[in-house]
Amino acid sequence: MGLPERVPERPGYNVSLHMIYDRALELFPDMEIVSRTKKGILRFKFRETAERAEKLAAALSSLGVGKLDRVATLDWNTHWHYETYFAVPMMGAVLHPVNIRLAPSEIIYIMNQAEDKVVIVNSDFLPLVEAIAPKLETVEHIIVVDADSVPDKIGGIPVSHYEDLLKEKGGKFEWPEVHEDQPAAMGYTSGTTGLPKGAYHSHKAMVLHAMSGALHLATISRFVDMKTNSTILHIVPMFHVYSWGLPYISALLGLKQVYPGKLDPAVLLKLIHDEKVTFTAGVPTILYMLLTHPDSQKYDLSGLTFVNGGSALPRGLAELAMKRGIRVFVGYGMTETAPILTLAAPPAHLPVTEENYLDYALRTGWPIPLVELRVVDPEGKPVPKDGKTMGEIVVRAPWVTPEYYKAPEKTEKAWRGGWFHTGDIAVWLPDGSIIIQDRDKDVIKSGGEWISSVRLEDAISKHPGVAQVAVIAAKHPKWQERPVAIIVPKPGWEDKITTEEIRRFLMENYVEKGVFPKWWRPDKVVLVEQLPTTSVGKINKRALREKFANVLLEESSG
Repeated sequence: MGLPERVPERPGYNVSLHMIYDRALELFPDMEIVSRTKKGILRFKFRETAERAEKLAAALSSLGVGKLDRVATLDWNTHWHYETYFAVPMMGAVLHPVNIRLAPSEIIYIMNQAEDKVVIVNSDFLPLVEAIAPKLETVEHIIVVDADSVPDKIGGIPVSHYEDLLKEKGGKFEWPEVHEDQPAAMGYTSGTTGLPKGAYHSHKAMVLHAMSGALHLATISRFVDMKTNSTILHIVPMFHVYSWGLPYISALLGLKQVYPGKLDPAVLLKLIHDEKVTFTAGVPTILYMLLTHPDSQKYDLSGLTFVNGGSALPRGLAELAMKRGIRVFVGYGMTETAPILTLAAPPAHLPVTEENYLDYALRTGWPIPLVELRVVDPEGKPVPKDGKTMGEIVVRAPWVTPEYYKAPEKTEKAWRGGWFHTGDIAVWLPDGSIIIQDRDKDVIKSGGEWISSVRLEDAISKHPGVAQVAVIAAKHPKWQERPVAIIVPKPGWEDKITTEEIRRFLMENYVEKGVFPKWWRPDKVVLVEQLPTTSVGKINKRALREKFANVLLEESSG
Protein backbone atom coordinates (compact mmCIF):
# COMPACT_ATOMS: atom_id res chain seq x y z
CA MET A 1 0.00 0.00 0.00
CA GLY A 2 1.50 3.32 -1.08
CA LEU A 3 1.11 6.84 0.17
CA PRO A 4 -2.29 8.49 -0.37
CA GLU A 5 -2.60 11.19 -3.01
CA ARG A 6 -3.84 13.54 -0.30
CA VAL A 7 -2.95 13.42 3.38
CA PRO A 8 -6.16 12.63 5.30
CA GLU A 9 -7.61 15.31 7.51
CA ARG A 10 -7.47 14.70 11.26
CA PRO A 11 -10.22 16.25 13.36
CA GLY A 12 -9.15 18.59 16.11
CA TYR A 13 -6.36 20.39 14.26
CA ASN A 14 -7.06 23.41 12.15
CA VAL A 15 -4.99 26.43 11.24
CA SER A 16 -7.33 28.99 12.78
CA LEU A 17 -7.04 32.30 14.59
CA HIS A 18 -7.24 30.33 17.84
CA MET A 19 -3.58 29.49 17.23
CA ILE A 20 -2.48 33.14 17.33
CA TYR A 21 -4.64 33.75 20.40
CA ASP A 22 -3.39 30.66 22.26
CA ARG A 23 0.25 31.39 21.42
CA ALA A 24 -0.01 34.99 22.65
CA LEU A 25 -1.80 33.89 25.82
CA GLU A 26 0.83 31.26 26.59
CA LEU A 27 4.03 33.12 25.59
CA PHE A 28 3.06 36.76 26.02
CA PRO A 29 0.33 36.97 28.69
CA ASP A 30 1.76 40.28 29.95
CA MET A 31 1.89 41.85 26.48
CA GLU A 32 0.58 45.38 27.05
CA ILE A 33 -2.48 46.68 25.23
CA VAL A 34 -2.82 50.47 25.53
CA SER A 35 -6.07 52.12 24.43
CA ARG A 36 -6.95 55.80 24.32
CA THR A 37 -10.64 56.39 25.12
CA LYS A 38 -12.85 59.35 25.97
CA LYS A 39 -12.03 58.76 29.64
CA GLY A 40 -8.29 58.60 29.09
CA ILE A 41 -5.68 55.89 28.63
CA LEU A 42 -6.66 52.32 29.55
CA ARG A 43 -4.06 49.60 29.95
CA PHE A 44 -4.55 45.85 29.73
CA LYS A 45 -2.37 42.76 29.74
CA PHE A 46 -3.10 40.35 26.92
CA ARG A 47 -4.50 37.83 29.41
CA GLU A 48 -7.07 40.46 30.40
CA THR A 49 -7.86 41.12 26.73
CA ALA A 50 -8.35 37.38 26.29
CA GLU A 51 -10.77 37.25 29.22
CA ARG A 52 -12.74 40.14 27.76
CA ALA A 53 -12.79 38.50 24.31
CA GLU A 54 -14.18 35.34 25.87
CA LYS A 55 -16.89 37.35 27.65
CA LEU A 56 -17.74 39.11 24.40
CA ALA A 57 -18.13 35.77 22.61
CA ALA A 58 -20.47 34.56 25.37
CA ALA A 59 -22.47 37.79 25.18
CA LEU A 60 -22.78 37.63 21.40
CA SER A 61 -23.85 34.00 21.65
CA SER A 62 -26.61 35.04 24.06
CA LEU A 63 -27.84 37.46 21.39
CA GLY A 64 -28.15 34.60 18.91
CA VAL A 65 -24.90 35.07 17.00
CA GLY A 66 -23.84 31.72 15.60
CA LYS A 67 -21.75 30.08 12.91
CA LEU A 68 -21.07 32.36 9.91
CA ASP A 69 -23.25 35.19 11.24
CA ARG A 70 -21.72 38.53 10.35
CA VAL A 71 -20.80 40.93 13.16
CA ALA A 72 -20.10 44.43 11.86
CA THR A 73 -17.97 47.04 13.58
CA LEU A 74 -18.11 50.83 13.28
CA ASP A 75 -15.24 51.85 15.50
CA TRP A 76 -11.90 53.63 15.72
CA ASN A 77 -8.68 51.85 16.69
CA THR A 78 -9.63 50.81 20.23
CA HIS A 79 -9.19 47.87 22.59
CA TRP A 80 -12.89 47.10 22.04
CA HIS A 81 -12.20 46.70 18.34
CA TYR A 82 -9.19 44.51 19.10
CA GLU A 83 -11.35 42.25 21.26
CA THR A 84 -13.74 41.69 18.35
CA TYR A 85 -10.79 40.70 16.14
CA PHE A 86 -10.48 37.54 18.24
CA ALA A 87 -13.92 36.95 19.75
CA VAL A 88 -16.01 37.09 16.58
CA PRO A 89 -14.05 34.75 14.25
CA MET A 90 -13.01 32.40 17.07
CA MET A 91 -16.67 31.79 18.01
CA GLY A 92 -17.30 30.80 14.39
CA ALA A 93 -18.91 34.05 13.28
CA VAL A 94 -17.48 36.43 10.67
CA LEU A 95 -15.88 39.76 11.56
CA HIS A 96 -16.95 42.61 9.26
CA PRO A 97 -15.17 45.94 9.94
CA VAL A 98 -17.09 48.68 8.13
CA ASN A 99 -15.31 51.73 6.75
CA ILE A 100 -16.88 54.61 8.67
CA ARG A 101 -15.58 57.13 6.15
CA LEU A 102 -17.78 55.87 3.34
CA ALA A 103 -20.98 57.66 2.40
CA PRO A 104 -24.05 56.56 4.42
CA SER A 105 -25.62 55.12 1.25
CA GLU A 106 -22.52 52.96 0.70
CA ILE A 107 -22.53 51.77 4.32
CA ILE A 108 -26.19 50.80 4.00
CA TYR A 109 -25.43 48.90 0.79
CA ILE A 110 -22.45 47.10 2.36
CA MET A 111 -24.20 46.09 5.57
CA ASN A 112 -27.28 44.85 3.73
CA GLN A 113 -25.25 42.87 1.21
CA ALA A 114 -23.14 41.34 3.97
CA GLU A 115 -26.34 40.62 5.94
CA ASP A 116 -24.83 41.83 9.21
CA LYS A 117 -26.68 40.49 12.25
CA VAL A 118 -25.08 42.60 14.99
CA VAL A 119 -23.15 45.87 14.82
CA ILE A 120 -20.68 47.07 17.44
CA VAL A 121 -20.46 50.85 17.19
CA ASN A 122 -18.38 53.57 18.79
CA SER A 123 -20.54 56.24 20.41
CA ASP A 124 -18.99 58.79 18.02
CA PHE A 125 -20.97 57.15 15.23
CA LEU A 126 -24.36 56.97 16.91
CA PRO A 127 -25.71 59.84 14.74
CA LEU A 128 -24.68 57.83 11.67
CA VAL A 129 -26.35 54.69 12.98
CA GLU A 130 -29.50 56.62 13.84
CA ALA A 131 -29.64 57.86 10.24
CA ILE A 132 -29.08 54.48 8.58
CA ALA A 133 -30.79 52.11 11.05
CA PRO A 134 -34.25 52.26 9.37
CA LYS A 135 -32.67 51.01 6.14
CA LEU A 136 -30.63 48.16 7.65
CA GLU A 137 -32.48 45.01 6.66
CA THR A 138 -30.77 42.31 8.77
CA VAL A 139 -29.30 43.97 11.88
CA GLU A 140 -30.95 42.62 15.04
CA HIS A 141 -28.85 44.23 17.73
CA ILE A 142 -26.62 47.28 18.25
CA ILE A 143 -23.81 47.32 20.85
CA VAL A 144 -22.23 50.66 21.81
CA VAL A 145 -18.69 51.23 23.10
CA ASP A 146 -17.05 54.26 24.75
CA ALA A 147 -20.30 55.67 26.10
CA ASP A 148 -21.72 56.44 29.55
CA SER A 149 -25.25 55.47 28.56
CA VAL A 150 -27.16 54.26 25.52
CA PRO A 151 -30.79 54.40 24.33
CA ASP A 152 -32.98 51.30 24.53
CA LYS A 153 -33.52 51.23 20.77
CA ILE A 154 -32.31 52.92 17.60
CA GLY A 155 -34.62 52.74 14.60
CA GLY A 156 -36.51 49.96 16.35
CA ILE A 157 -33.34 47.89 16.86
CA PRO A 158 -32.45 46.92 20.48
CA VAL A 159 -29.30 48.56 21.86
CA SER A 160 -26.86 47.37 24.55
CA HIS A 161 -23.95 49.02 26.30
CA TYR A 162 -20.81 46.95 25.62
CA GLU A 163 -19.50 46.88 29.18
CA ASP A 164 -22.95 46.22 30.68
CA LEU A 165 -23.46 43.40 28.19
CA LEU A 166 -20.17 41.78 29.20
CA LYS A 167 -21.15 42.00 32.89
CA GLU A 168 -24.66 40.65 32.35
CA LYS A 169 -24.17 38.10 29.57
CA GLY A 170 -20.41 37.55 29.49
CA GLY A 171 -18.76 34.58 31.14
CA LYS A 172 -16.89 31.42 30.35
CA PHE A 173 -17.17 30.43 26.73
CA GLU A 174 -16.24 27.14 25.13
CA TRP A 175 -14.42 28.07 21.93
CA PRO A 176 -15.74 25.80 19.19
CA GLU A 177 -13.55 23.97 16.73
CA VAL A 178 -13.57 26.10 13.60
CA HIS A 179 -12.46 24.64 10.28
CA GLU A 180 -9.47 26.40 8.78
CA ASP A 181 -11.32 26.99 5.51
CA GLN A 182 -14.26 28.69 7.20
CA PRO A 183 -14.54 32.46 6.56
CA ALA A 184 -13.12 34.46 9.46
CA ALA A 185 -13.52 38.03 8.25
CA MET A 186 -14.69 40.10 5.35
CA GLY A 187 -14.12 43.60 4.07
CA TYR A 188 -15.22 45.79 1.20
CA THR A 189 -13.25 47.79 -1.33
CA SER A 190 -13.58 51.56 -1.11
CA GLY A 191 -15.73 51.69 -4.23
CA THR A 192 -13.61 54.13 -6.25
CA THR A 193 -14.80 52.59 -9.53
CA GLY A 194 -18.36 51.65 -8.62
CA LEU A 195 -20.19 50.00 -5.72
CA PRO A 196 -17.89 48.50 -3.07
CA LYS A 197 -17.02 44.83 -3.60
CA GLY A 198 -16.95 42.32 -0.76
CA ALA A 199 -13.93 40.07 -0.16
CA TYR A 200 -13.75 37.41 2.54
CA HIS A 201 -10.83 35.49 4.00
CA SER A 202 -10.61 32.16 5.79
CA HIS A 203 -9.04 31.42 9.15
CA LYS A 204 -6.10 29.72 7.48
CA ALA A 205 -5.64 32.68 5.14
CA MET A 206 -5.56 35.14 8.03
CA VAL A 207 -3.09 33.03 10.04
CA LEU A 208 -0.73 32.43 7.12
CA HIS A 209 -0.86 36.12 6.23
CA ALA A 210 0.08 37.08 9.79
CA MET A 211 2.85 34.48 9.97
CA SER A 212 4.32 35.53 6.63
CA GLY A 213 4.20 39.22 7.52
CA ALA A 214 5.76 38.57 10.93
CA LEU A 215 8.51 36.42 9.40
CA HIS A 216 9.35 39.06 6.80
CA LEU A 217 9.35 41.96 9.27
CA ALA A 218 11.26 40.16 12.01
CA THR A 219 13.97 38.42 10.02
CA ILE A 220 14.53 39.49 6.44
CA SER A 221 16.04 42.94 6.83
CA ARG A 222 18.77 44.31 9.05
CA PHE A 223 17.03 47.69 8.82
CA VAL A 224 13.83 46.64 10.65
CA ASP A 225 13.78 45.82 14.36
CA MET A 226 10.57 43.98 15.22
CA LYS A 227 11.37 42.23 18.51
CA THR A 228 9.31 41.54 21.61
CA ASN A 229 10.58 44.78 23.16
CA SER A 230 9.17 46.81 20.25
CA THR A 231 6.07 48.98 20.54
CA ILE A 232 3.60 49.37 17.68
CA LEU A 233 1.17 52.25 17.30
CA HIS A 234 -1.84 51.12 15.28
CA ILE A 235 -2.46 54.06 12.95
CA VAL A 236 -3.86 52.04 10.03
CA PRO A 237 -7.64 52.11 10.61
CA MET A 238 -8.93 48.79 11.89
CA PHE A 239 -11.76 49.10 9.38
CA HIS A 240 -9.22 49.15 6.54
CA VAL A 241 -8.28 45.58 5.54
CA TYR A 242 -7.95 44.42 9.16
CA SER A 243 -5.45 47.21 9.90
CA TRP A 244 -3.18 45.52 7.35
CA GLY A 245 -3.09 42.42 9.58
CA LEU A 246 -0.89 44.23 12.09
CA PRO A 247 -3.02 43.41 15.19
CA TYR A 248 -2.51 39.69 14.48
CA ILE A 249 1.16 40.14 13.51
CA SER A 250 1.71 42.05 16.77
CA ALA A 251 0.18 39.25 18.81
CA LEU A 252 2.40 36.68 17.10
CA LEU A 253 5.51 38.72 17.91
CA GLY A 254 4.45 39.72 21.41
CA LEU A 255 4.68 43.47 20.77
CA LYS A 256 3.33 46.16 23.06
CA GLN A 257 0.34 47.59 21.17
CA VAL A 258 -1.04 51.13 21.32
CA TYR A 259 -4.56 51.86 20.05
CA PRO A 260 -5.03 55.64 19.65
CA GLY A 261 -8.79 55.85 19.16
CA LYS A 262 -9.61 58.64 16.74
CA LEU A 263 -6.63 59.45 14.52
CA ASP A 264 -5.57 62.96 15.52
CA PRO A 265 -1.98 63.97 14.56
CA ALA A 266 -1.33 65.81 17.84
CA VAL A 267 -2.48 62.77 19.81
CA LEU A 268 -0.42 60.41 17.67
CA LEU A 269 2.72 62.47 18.22
CA LYS A 270 2.19 62.48 21.99
CA LEU A 271 1.54 58.72 22.05
CA ILE A 272 4.71 58.07 20.03
CA HIS A 273 6.64 59.97 22.69
CA ASP A 274 4.84 58.80 25.83
CA GLU A 275 4.60 55.11 24.92
CA LYS A 276 8.06 54.94 23.31
CA VAL A 277 6.65 53.75 19.98
CA THR A 278 9.18 52.13 17.64
CA PHE A 279 6.97 50.99 14.76
CA THR A 280 3.88 52.21 12.93
CA ALA A 281 2.31 52.21 9.49
CA GLY A 282 -0.04 54.32 7.43
CA VAL A 283 -0.71 56.21 4.22
CA PRO A 284 1.55 59.09 3.05
CA THR A 285 -1.00 61.65 4.24
CA ILE A 286 -0.53 60.48 7.83
CA LEU A 287 3.26 60.69 7.59
CA TYR A 288 2.96 64.18 6.10
CA MET A 289 0.73 65.29 8.99
CA LEU A 290 3.11 63.84 11.59
CA LEU A 291 6.02 65.73 10.07
CA THR A 292 4.29 69.06 9.43
CA HIS A 293 1.93 69.37 12.42
CA PRO A 294 2.69 72.46 14.55
CA ASP A 295 3.58 70.17 17.48
CA SER A 296 5.87 67.93 15.45
CA GLN A 297 9.16 69.64 16.31
CA LYS A 298 8.46 69.21 20.04
CA TYR A 299 9.03 65.48 19.73
CA ASP A 300 12.07 63.37 18.96
CA LEU A 301 10.89 60.93 16.28
CA SER A 302 14.27 59.26 15.75
CA GLY A 303 14.18 55.49 16.02
CA LEU A 304 10.65 55.22 14.61
CA THR A 305 9.98 52.90 11.68
CA PHE A 306 7.10 53.88 9.38
CA VAL A 307 5.70 51.45 6.80
CA ASN A 308 3.97 53.30 3.98
CA GLY A 309 1.02 51.82 2.12
CA GLY A 310 -2.14 52.79 0.28
CA SER A 311 -0.37 54.94 -2.30
CA ALA A 312 3.16 55.73 -3.41
CA LEU A 313 5.46 57.45 -0.91
CA PRO A 314 6.99 60.54 -2.58
CA ARG A 315 10.75 60.58 -2.21
CA GLY A 316 10.69 64.16 -0.97
CA LEU A 317 8.44 63.14 1.93
CA ALA A 318 10.59 60.10 2.63
CA GLU A 319 13.73 62.23 2.75
CA LEU A 320 12.04 64.64 5.15
CA ALA A 321 11.16 61.70 7.41
CA MET A 322 14.68 60.29 7.27
CA LYS A 323 16.07 63.70 8.33
CA ARG A 324 13.93 63.36 11.46
CA GLY A 325 15.42 59.92 12.13
CA ILE A 326 12.41 57.94 10.90
CA ARG A 327 13.17 54.76 8.99
CA VAL A 328 10.63 54.42 6.15
CA PHE A 329 9.86 51.69 3.66
CA VAL A 330 6.95 50.78 1.42
CA GLY A 331 4.38 48.00 1.57
CA TYR A 332 1.80 46.98 -1.02
CA GLY A 333 -1.46 45.09 -0.93
CA MET A 334 -5.19 45.24 -1.55
CA THR A 335 -8.48 44.58 0.21
CA GLU A 336 -8.73 41.39 -1.82
CA THR A 337 -5.33 40.18 -0.56
CA ALA A 338 -5.87 40.66 3.20
CA PRO A 339 -3.73 42.80 2.31
CA ILE A 340 0.09 42.44 2.30
CA LEU A 341 1.74 41.19 -0.89
CA THR A 342 5.12 42.94 -0.86
CA LEU A 343 7.36 44.86 1.52
CA ALA A 344 10.33 47.01 0.57
CA ALA A 345 12.36 46.38 3.70
CA PRO A 346 15.56 45.61 1.77
CA PRO A 347 16.68 41.97 2.15
CA ALA A 348 19.96 41.66 4.03
CA HIS A 349 21.90 40.13 1.11
CA LEU A 350 21.56 43.23 -1.08
CA PRO A 351 24.28 45.93 -1.17
CA VAL A 352 22.24 48.42 0.83
CA THR A 353 23.89 51.32 2.66
CA GLU A 354 22.52 54.31 4.50
CA GLU A 355 23.29 56.40 1.41
CA ASN A 356 21.35 54.27 -1.10
CA TYR A 357 18.72 52.96 1.34
CA LEU A 358 15.79 54.87 -0.19
CA ASP A 359 16.62 53.52 -3.66
CA TYR A 360 15.48 50.16 -2.31
CA ALA A 361 12.98 51.14 0.39
CA LEU A 362 10.80 53.22 -1.95
CA ARG A 363 10.25 50.38 -4.36
CA THR A 364 6.93 48.59 -4.17
CA GLY A 365 9.00 45.77 -2.74
CA TRP A 366 9.68 42.06 -2.70
CA PRO A 367 6.93 39.44 -2.31
CA ILE A 368 6.61 38.26 1.27
CA PRO A 369 6.84 34.48 1.83
CA LEU A 370 4.14 32.38 0.09
CA VAL A 371 3.26 35.11 -2.41
CA GLU A 372 3.67 34.25 -6.09
CA LEU A 373 3.88 37.43 -8.12
CA ARG A 374 4.38 38.18 -11.79
CA VAL A 375 4.36 41.28 -13.98
CA VAL A 376 2.69 40.35 -17.26
CA ASP A 377 1.80 41.81 -20.64
CA PRO A 378 -1.80 41.90 -21.99
CA GLU A 379 -1.43 38.28 -23.15
CA GLY A 380 -0.46 37.17 -19.65
CA LYS A 381 3.20 36.56 -20.46
CA PRO A 382 5.84 37.75 -17.95
CA VAL A 383 7.61 40.94 -19.00
CA PRO A 384 11.41 41.17 -18.87
CA LYS A 385 12.97 41.93 -15.48
CA ASP A 386 14.64 45.01 -16.89
CA GLY A 387 13.15 47.74 -14.70
CA LYS A 388 11.68 49.38 -17.80
CA THR A 389 9.00 47.21 -19.40
CA MET A 390 5.62 47.86 -17.81
CA GLY A 391 2.95 45.24 -17.22
CA GLU A 392 0.15 44.27 -14.86
CA ILE A 393 0.82 42.71 -11.46
CA VAL A 394 -0.84 39.32 -11.06
CA VAL A 395 -0.62 37.27 -7.87
CA ARG A 396 -1.40 34.03 -6.12
CA ALA A 397 -1.22 33.57 -2.35
CA PRO A 398 -3.09 31.62 0.35
CA TRP A 399 -4.76 34.83 1.51
CA VAL A 400 -6.11 36.15 -1.80
CA THR A 401 -9.90 36.13 -1.64
CA PRO A 402 -11.37 33.27 -3.70
CA GLU A 403 -14.18 35.47 -5.00
CA TYR A 404 -16.08 38.71 -4.68
CA TYR A 405 -19.08 38.14 -2.42
CA LYS A 406 -22.29 37.77 -4.47
CA ALA A 407 -20.53 39.13 -7.58
CA PRO A 408 -19.60 36.24 -9.93
CA GLU A 409 -19.08 38.50 -12.96
CA LYS A 410 -16.53 40.62 -11.07
CA THR A 411 -14.82 37.48 -9.79
CA GLU A 412 -14.48 36.14 -13.32
CA LYS A 413 -12.94 39.42 -14.48
CA ALA A 414 -10.39 39.51 -11.64
CA TRP A 415 -9.42 35.82 -11.61
CA ARG A 416 -8.07 34.83 -15.02
CA GLY A 417 -5.73 32.02 -15.93
CA GLY A 418 -5.36 31.00 -12.30
CA TRP A 419 -4.01 34.41 -11.27
CA PHE A 420 -5.62 37.35 -9.51
CA HIS A 421 -5.27 40.45 -11.67
CA THR A 422 -4.61 43.51 -9.52
CA GLY A 423 -5.01 46.26 -12.13
CA ASP A 424 -1.71 47.76 -10.96
CA ILE A 425 0.92 48.57 -13.59
CA ALA A 426 4.55 47.93 -12.60
CA VAL A 427 8.07 47.20 -13.78
CA TRP A 428 10.04 44.13 -12.66
CA LEU A 429 13.67 44.34 -11.56
CA PRO A 430 16.37 41.63 -11.83
CA ASP A 431 16.45 41.16 -8.03
CA GLY A 432 12.76 40.18 -7.99
CA SER A 433 11.40 43.45 -6.64
CA ILE A 434 8.75 45.51 -8.39
CA ILE A 435 7.99 49.21 -8.70
CA ILE A 436 4.40 50.22 -9.34
CA GLN A 437 4.14 52.79 -12.08
CA ASP A 438 0.42 53.41 -11.81
CA ARG A 439 -3.04 52.01 -11.42
CA ASP A 440 -4.37 50.98 -14.80
CA LYS A 441 -6.96 53.74 -14.48
CA ASP A 442 -4.37 56.35 -13.44
CA VAL A 443 -1.66 55.76 -16.05
CA ILE A 444 -1.57 58.60 -18.61
CA LYS A 445 -1.94 57.38 -22.18
CA SER A 446 -0.44 60.11 -24.35
CA GLY A 447 -0.24 59.55 -28.11
CA GLY A 448 -0.27 55.78 -27.60
CA GLU A 449 2.57 55.86 -25.04
CA TRP A 450 2.29 55.45 -21.26
CA ILE A 451 3.36 58.08 -18.71
CA SER A 452 3.62 57.07 -15.05
CA SER A 453 1.82 59.57 -12.84
CA VAL A 454 3.50 57.98 -9.81
CA ARG A 455 7.02 58.65 -11.11
CA LEU A 456 6.13 62.23 -12.01
CA GLU A 457 4.65 62.78 -8.54
CA ASP A 458 7.80 61.40 -6.94
CA ALA A 459 9.98 63.74 -9.00
CA ILE A 460 7.85 66.86 -8.47
CA SER A 461 7.64 66.18 -4.71
CA LYS A 462 11.38 66.86 -4.47
CA HIS A 463 10.96 70.50 -5.53
CA PRO A 464 11.65 72.61 -2.42
CA GLY A 465 8.39 74.51 -2.80
CA VAL A 466 6.06 71.51 -3.16
CA ALA A 467 4.18 70.23 -0.10
CA GLN A 468 1.94 67.71 -1.86
CA VAL A 469 1.31 66.76 -5.48
CA ALA A 470 -0.99 64.59 -7.57
CA VAL A 471 -0.60 64.10 -11.31
CA ILE A 472 -3.66 63.25 -13.39
CA ALA A 473 -4.50 62.67 -17.02
CA ALA A 474 -6.26 65.61 -18.66
CA LYS A 475 -7.92 65.37 -22.06
CA HIS A 476 -5.93 66.77 -24.97
CA PRO A 477 -7.18 67.59 -28.51
CA LYS A 478 -4.11 66.04 -30.18
CA TRP A 479 -2.52 63.53 -27.77
CA GLN A 480 -5.75 62.22 -26.18
CA GLU A 481 -4.27 62.64 -22.68
CA ARG A 482 -1.53 64.79 -21.17
CA PRO A 483 -0.28 65.09 -17.56
CA VAL A 484 -1.45 67.91 -15.31
CA ALA A 485 0.14 68.42 -11.86
CA ILE A 486 -2.14 69.47 -9.00
CA ILE A 487 0.12 70.97 -6.32
CA VAL A 488 -0.24 72.17 -2.73
CA PRO A 489 2.63 74.70 -2.40
CA LYS A 490 4.63 75.19 0.77
CA PRO A 491 4.05 78.50 2.61
CA GLY A 492 5.84 81.34 0.84
CA TRP A 493 5.96 79.52 -2.51
CA GLU A 494 2.44 80.29 -3.68
CA ASP A 495 3.60 82.77 -6.35
CA LYS A 496 6.72 80.83 -7.36
CA ILE A 497 5.25 77.42 -8.23
CA THR A 498 4.26 77.84 -11.86
CA THR A 499 4.02 75.52 -14.85
CA GLU A 500 7.27 76.94 -16.18
CA GLU A 501 9.06 76.45 -12.85
CA ILE A 502 8.04 72.79 -12.51
CA ARG A 503 8.92 72.05 -16.14
CA ARG A 504 12.34 73.72 -15.62
CA PHE A 505 12.95 71.71 -12.44
CA LEU A 506 12.10 68.44 -14.16
CA MET A 507 14.19 69.30 -17.21
CA GLU A 508 17.33 70.06 -15.19
CA ASN A 509 17.00 67.26 -12.63
CA TYR A 510 15.40 64.42 -14.57
CA VAL A 511 15.19 64.91 -18.34
CA GLU A 512 18.80 66.04 -18.82
CA LYS A 513 19.96 63.18 -16.58
CA GLY A 514 18.03 60.61 -18.63
CA VAL A 515 15.59 59.67 -15.88
CA PHE A 516 12.55 60.13 -18.12
CA PRO A 517 11.87 61.79 -21.48
CA LYS A 518 11.09 65.45 -22.04
CA TRP A 519 7.55 64.77 -23.23
CA TRP A 520 6.63 63.34 -19.83
CA ARG A 521 6.66 66.80 -18.25
CA PRO A 522 3.21 68.12 -17.27
CA ASP A 523 1.49 70.53 -19.63
CA LYS A 524 0.06 72.52 -16.75
CA VAL A 525 0.38 73.10 -13.01
CA VAL A 526 -2.72 73.86 -10.93
CA LEU A 527 -2.31 75.16 -7.37
CA VAL A 528 -4.79 74.11 -4.67
CA GLU A 529 -4.98 74.58 -0.89
CA GLN A 530 -5.43 70.86 -0.23
CA LEU A 531 -5.83 67.57 -2.07
CA PRO A 532 -9.01 65.53 -1.63
CA THR A 533 -8.63 62.13 -0.01
CA THR A 534 -10.59 58.89 -0.15
CA SER A 535 -12.20 57.12 2.80
CA VAL A 536 -8.90 55.39 3.58
CA GLY A 537 -6.71 58.50 3.30
CA LYS A 538 -5.40 58.09 -0.24
CA ILE A 539 -5.33 61.08 -2.58
CA ASN A 540 -8.61 60.92 -4.48
CA LYS A 541 -7.53 61.08 -8.11
CA ARG A 542 -11.01 60.34 -9.35
CA ALA A 543 -12.25 63.55 -7.73
CA LEU A 544 -9.32 65.46 -9.23
CA ARG A 545 -10.02 64.02 -12.69
CA GLU A 546 -13.66 65.01 -12.42
CA LYS A 547 -12.64 68.58 -11.59
CA PHE A 548 -9.62 69.08 -13.84
CA ALA A 549 -9.92 66.56 -16.70
CA ASN A 550 -10.97 69.25 -19.16
CA VAL A 551 -8.56 71.97 -18.06
CA LEU A 552 -6.37 71.66 -21.20
CA LEU A 553 -9.37 71.56 -23.53
CA GLU A 554 -10.76 74.70 -21.90
CA GLU A 555 -7.45 76.48 -22.46
CA SER A 556 -7.18 75.39 -26.10
CA SER A 557 -10.74 76.47 -26.85
CA GLY A 558 -10.17 79.78 -25.07
